Amino acid sequence: MLSILFVVVLLAVAVIAEAQQPANTPRIGFLAAIPLSAISARTEPFRQGLRELGYVEGKNIVIEWRSAEGKFDHLPALATELVRLKVDVILSAASPTTRSAKEATSTIPIVMGQDTDPVGNGFVASLARPGGNITGLATLAPEISGKQLELLKETVPKLSRVTFLGTSTRPGNAQSLKEVELAAGTFGVRLQYLDVLSSKDIEPAFRAATKGHADALLVLGGPVLNSHRTQIADLAVKNRLPAIYSGREFVDAGGLMFYGASITEMFRRAAAYVDKILKGVKPADLPVEQPKKFELIINLKAAKQIGLTIPPNVLARANQVIK
Repeated sequence: MLSILFVVVLLAVAVIAEAQQPANTPRIGFLAAIPLSAISARTEPFRQGLRELGYVEGKNIVIEWRSAEGKFDHLPALATELVRLKVDVILSAASPTTRSAKEATSTIPIVMGQDTDPVGNGFVASLARPGGNITGLATLAPEISGKQLELLKETVPKLSRVTFLGTSTRPGNAQSLKEVELAAGTFGVRLQYLDVLSSKDIEPAFRAATKGHADALLVLGGPVLNSHRTQIADLAVKNRLPAIYSGREFVDAGGLMFYGASITEMFRRAAAYVDKILKGVKPADLPVEQPKKFELIINLKAAKQIGLTIPPNVLARANQVIK
């Protein structure tokens, strides 16, 4: 008897919840490659941006959260699932998810939360006129690689050798390398480029950096490097190598420094793109937005672990200091 009463109560609650939620409630698909718990710097600002525009998750908007949990081969199926759910718009957390969403649908609008090279990736025709069903925000990461090297030089005054970890198959990698090479010439720094194509290349890369007498690391983002950010940050500390990263998640995982476009600001801005699309604006008519805010984040705990004192002039410019 009690079990029957329990079922009746559950059904009543479900009916009430369904009645409270309008049948035409907009539905957003959020697609990520790595665990959602690891990208709170993206998910929470997105929620905040939605709230600022009057959207409250569970009341007047539904968000279908999907993550491949680091298993990139699962992304196509997750993208297809969102299409099958007939979401109104898909928010992509990174380049691999945008590609999977693009392959899954040519009609459902897709908003890039961030992308290093939307044109080079083939996602949009141009930043000003995207065309198709994709728009969003670009990080312009290749253009700031030189600035990252400059910050390393200021942080490690005797810097003479820098190891650059990248992935040659990643769009934007070649341009980033070119920018770093130009900056290296300006600062009189010798550059060692190491290609990390899979997780198996990470430890050999650190051995090569040590053998090459590297004074510091510059780590580019990308699916492989991002997925193993904790391992990379740990190895940098273990080998007492100051490192600057192109993703703030590396610093959250214990890395030393991040400089680049503010990911938190970009994902907050992504909510505005979702809002416009839900109100009828076509992605093809929404220009891809370039970064408006850059940030420097420094992890003093990591600095202490490698015996590095951050110069006051660098510390004073930090937007956030982790102690």
